[in-house]
Amino acid sequence: MTYAAITGWGACMPPAVLTNADLATFLDTSDDWIISRTGMKERRVSHVPAIELSTVAAARALACANLPADDVDLIIYGSCSYDEAVPNCASGVQLNLGATHAASMDVNTACTSFLYGLITATAMIRTGVVKNAVVIGVELITHYMDWSDRNVAVLFGDGAAAVVLQASEKESGVIGSIIGCNAEARPSLRVRGIGCGYAGRGITLGDTIWDFDGQVIFKRAVKAMSGASARVMQECGVTAGQIDLVVPHQANLRIIESVAKYAGIPMERVMLTVQKYGNMSAATVPVALVEALETGRVKPGSLLLMTGFGGGLTWASLLVRWGDRVTPLGATDRALPPCTKTALEMVNEIRAKQDPHGRSAAGLMSAEFTEKQPAG
Repeated sequence: MTYAAITGWGACMPPAVLTNADLATFLDTSDDWIISRTGMKERRVSHVPAIELSTVAAARALACANLPADDVDLIIYGSCSYDEAVPNCASGVQLNLGATHAASMDVNTACTSFLYGLITATAMIRTGVVKNAVVIGVELITHYMDWSDRNVAVLFGDGAAAVVLQASEKESGVIGSIIGCNAEARPSLRVRGIGCGYAGRGITLGDTIWDFDGQVIFKRAVKAMSGASARVMQECGVTAGQIDLVVPHQANLRIIESVAKYAGIPMERVMLTVQKYGNMSAATVPVALVEALETGRVKPGSLLLMTGFGGGLTWASLLVRWGDRVTPLGATDRALPPCTKTALEMVNEIRAKQDPHGRSAAGLMSAEFTEKQPAG
C-alpha cells in the first residue's frame, strides 16, 4: 500500500507583531479582556502579499525534504484570503518556486483549508495521480479586517506554513480522516463584501462587514471537532492514551481546552500557538506543526491528532503517523524582504482608508444590499 509521508516542513511568519496593547490604542479593549476571552497576546501583520509568504514557507519545506522544486507534482494552496482569484494563488507559488511540472490548485474551506488540502494531496498520492506534493496553509486576513469591530479585530493574524508529502511504502502521513460541513449555520461566520455576489454594488476589497456569532461558533466548533476526533480515533482503533500530540486549529484557547477535555487528552499533550499568533485561519495548524517539530515535541513514529473548524461551517479531524525523521535535510536562504514599519503603523494605514465602521463611502452605500443577502 502507498502512503503519503510528510517529509518536509517550513513556516514563514511576518516579523511585525501586533500586541493587545496596540489594539487598545484604537479599540475599547485591554490586554486582560482579550487574554481572558481568547488566550491571545499577540498576532502578526504581513508587509508582503500572501503568495510571497507562501513561497518562502514552501521553499523551506522543500529544502527540509531535500526535494528540488522541479520534482514537485502538485501544489495545493489552502486559504480564504487570496491575493487574487484568477489566476489562482497556487500558480503564483509555482512560478516563484520554479516548480514547472506542478499542477496547482487553491482550496478554500476557511480555517480548515490546510487540513482539507492535506487530505486531498494524500488521496492523490495514494491513488497514484501524483508522487509528491506541497500543501500550504496561509492567510493575510489583516488587510481586509474590519478594524472597527472589536469582536473580530482582536482575533486574527497573518502567517503561512507548508509541508511536503511524498509517496512511501511505510505507514506514515495521514492514516485516518473525518471531514464535514454544517451548512445550515454558515451565516454565523461570514465576511460580506468579498465575492461576485457583491459585484457592481460599489464594494471594493477591504470594504468588509464581518458576521461573527461567537456563541454559535464556539458551541458548534467544540461539538464538531470533538465528535470528528472521537470518530477518527474509533475508526482507526486508537485511544486517547495513544495520541502523542494534538495539533489543533488555534481559534480560541477555550475552544482548544474544551476539545482536549472531550477527547480525554491533557493539555500537556496539546500544541499551543494561539497566545503569540492568534487565529491565522488556514495557517494555524501547519504553523503549530512546524513549531512542534522545531521544539522537539514530535518524535519519530509519533501519532498526531490534527483537528479544525472554520467557515461553512466546515470541520475536519485527522490522524497522522509521523515518519522516522524529525530534522531537516537542508535549508534555504530564501527569506522575506525587511519590514520597515511596525504592525500598528500598517494597521493604522488600513484603518485610515476605512470609515469609523470599517467601510468606505462606497461600502456604506451598498450596506442595504449586503444586509439583504440570503443566508444560503
